[in-house]
Amino acid sequence: QVQLVESGGGLVQPGGPLRLSCAGSGTIFNIYNMGWYLQAPEKQCDFVAVISHGGATNYSDSVEGRFTISRDNAENTLSLQMNSLKPEDTAVYYCSEDARTTVYGSMSQYWGQGTQVTVSS
Repeated sequence: QVQLVESGGGLVQPGGPLRLSCAGSGTIFNIYNMGWYLQAPEKQCDFVAVISHGGATNYSDSVEGRFTISRDNAENTLSLQMNSLKPEDTAVYYCSEDARTTVYGSMSQYWGQGTQVTVSS
């Protein structure tokens, strides 16, 4: 079983920075893409950023240039450095990873429980 735990959320003023972290644990054979998603109140879950095992990254248009995703493959950790935060970034942020737990098992997507980010003065 794979478990992901996010941390680092909180209240921040507009224009400020915040860093989210995600720690993974469990029996894992291999991890592929890792990513961040958000869900604002009364809205669907949206893509924020993704990073491949090799370090290739992709961002949503709304965060490109402001957010930076990174990962540590040896530690199974994922981070999201968020700069120049805006009130519209307010949401619950979820980390996710695509992982295979056994050599012959199928790849599945796993999710954390989420961490609240509130951008407000």
